[in-house]
Amino acid sequence: MVSTLPVLEHNVAMVEYEYLVLSFGREVARGDIRRQLTEHAEYGHWELERTRIYEGGRTRTWLRRKIIRPRRSMSPSR
Repeated sequence: MVSTLPVLEHNVAMVEYEYLVLSFGREVARGDIRRQLTEHAEYGHWELERTRIYEGGRTRTWLRRKIIRPRRSMSPSR
């Protein structure tokens, strides 16, 4: 059996993300969690990756944002 992999063009860059993990105890109200996540999204440009509520009530949330790397120009600058 032959498997094929997609080939990327030369000008296509792979997207890289940085992650931020937030943990909240069971005593934190849902509204407070929502407010903190909204602030991170609006002011820090984070997006929601995953939220998990563990047994016992602890909530852990993963946020991510793209890492933007400047591309070098081909011509020498003077």
